[in-house]
Amino acid sequence: MEVAANCSLRVKRPLLDPRFEGYKLSLEPLPCYQLELDSAVAEVKLRDDQYTLDHMRAFGMFNYLHCDAWNQDNIYFVDQLGRIMNLSVTLDTALGKPREVFRLPTNLTAYDNRLCASLHFTSSTWVTLSDGTGRLYLIGTGERGNGTSEKWEIVFNEDLGEPFVILHSISIIKSGDHSITTLLLRVEKEELDRKGSGFYVSLEWVTISKINKEIQKYEITERKVLHGKSVPHYAAIEPDGNGLMIASCKSFRFVHDEKQSEENKEDNLTDNNKAEPLYYWQQTEEDLTIIIQLSENISKEDIEVRFSPDHISIALKKQPCLEGKLYSSVDHESSTWIIKENKSLEVSLIKKDEGLTWPELVLGDDRGEFLRDSAQCAAIAERLMHLTSEELNPDPDKEKPPCNAQELEECDTFFEESSTLCRFDGNTLKTTHVVNLGSNQYLFSVLVDPKEMPCFCLRHDVDALLWQPHSSQQDEMWEHIATFNALGYVQASKRDKKFFACAPNYSYAALCECLRRVFIYRQPTAMSTVLYNRKEGRQVGQVAKQQVASLETNDPILGFQATNERLFVLTTKNLFLIKV
Repeated sequence: MEVAANCSLRVKRPLLDPRFEGYKLSLEPLPCYQLELDSAVAEVKLRDDQYTLDHMRAFGMFNYLHCDAWNQDNIYFVDQLGRIMNLSVTLDTALGKPREVFRLPTNLTAYDNRLCASLHFTSSTWVTLSDGTGRLYLIGTGERGNGTSEKWEIVFNEDLGEPFVILHSISIIKSGDHSITTLLLRVEKEELDRKGSGFYVSLEWVTISKINKEIQKYEITERKVLHGKSVPHYAAIEPDGNGLMIASCKSFRFVHDEKQSEENKEDNLTDNNKAEPLYYWQQTEEDLTIIIQLSENISKEDIEVRFSPDHISIALKKQPCLEGKLYSSVDHESSTWIIKENKSLEVSLIKKDEGLTWPELVLGDDRGEFLRDSAQCAAIAERLMHLTSEELNPDPDKEKPPCNAQELEECDTFFEESSTLCRFDGNTLKTTHVVNLGSNQYLFSVLVDPKEMPCFCLRHDVDALLWQPHSSQQDEMWEHIATFNALGYVQASKRDKKFFACAPNYSYAALCECLRRVFIYRQPTAMSTVLYNRKEGRQVGQVAKQQVASLETNDPILGFQATNERLFVLTTKNLFLIKV
């Protein structure tokens, strides 16, 4: 059984600024342009039966504004008439009206249980589209941004059942064969769930392939389904289509594969019928002992034991019994084995790091059972004794506590929700890499390079760090590419924040509240004038500016996108452009 590799995110220290002094509020006016829409945005409000936090995260906080990463400053939205509207910006002072590029064949108002329409720009010439009723469209657009060749035409459409939203899609060409792979999200009812919310999250990984090279005909060639108990923070398909990365609070697993289901049944059957472990092991601060019960027909000549500093191999009658990488290093030259009178093999390993407690013997091997003796249990209980007491502290002020929780600000609150980042192999459908994100709060995702996977931003201490996945680099799969100083701390104080974004060139980050206000946090830039820090008596070379824009509307913000030069904000009846 292959075990997923436990990985970690490696922070690049040169990208951190320990001397960052904070953002300075700038009163410089931000040019803001407003466009009134001919038809309101096709907003879909949550129904009475969509009451869970997962419904709110997936559909209530849906971003109705879509940015074409292949053509900067091109944004799209769907209006109530079922039209996909596009605004292409070249000159801020000469904005035209949004133009219709495609109209959905479906009458959206005829469906009571529909979701919001969603689209994803798969490549420079392809778009995947959901009308919110459960139908998936694959649209050939020609070269978008080129008025002569751009023409949106339906190449494939099929009803896939329950309504969904599109999370991600990619275009793949292998050996001349073209296919589109897309990831769909649903929140579905779970009738047997009596203790939880009564719902589960379904991710469907759909592959649509061209089956006839002479004519433009596409069909679904593969459908894979994952189930989980929380809406993922981040989910994206690798550029080559060989894997999938998901960051979420609760784990996901593949459920549709019959072969895997049979393997799971066999594993469960084995677990239920297992009489006893393959081996037992004990440890002290200096050594470890492995005990394997031998059958009557095994003699000393049938036993082969090999040691190395970090590996062990035990074979009985030339059949592997226990083999793998040890949790930590041992002194292999001092390690021994003997056959006891009760017909058991006893292997003694000497630890190189004395005092280190091993949580497991062989990495990924769960066929053994750890035996803890009573002396060890008593020693552990004694070490933990100071943490518990049967009596109340009669004098709590006698020793000053290291931290007064009442003095903490909301920004200092520890983020209790723990998340994991997993990489799934598309062929084996198994988890290959796992990163425990702990309390590193997920903030947002951004597409920096349309040919790569989307980046994701996490809070690390007070900063916000941007990470770029590289599926082709197994040893360094996630690269730290940018830092927004103190942004993790700053955003925690914005209780009404709705959307979060940053420029693809990392020059600024921005967040908007549910109504009116937009906050912009720029990277530090050199000062044109001389400025001194009075407390430290030194000259300040760089200053990071914070700017605030207030929109002239009382309508809720439905969409938010950032490019290198502009911020786009969508409300029910207006589209705002903020020149950054």
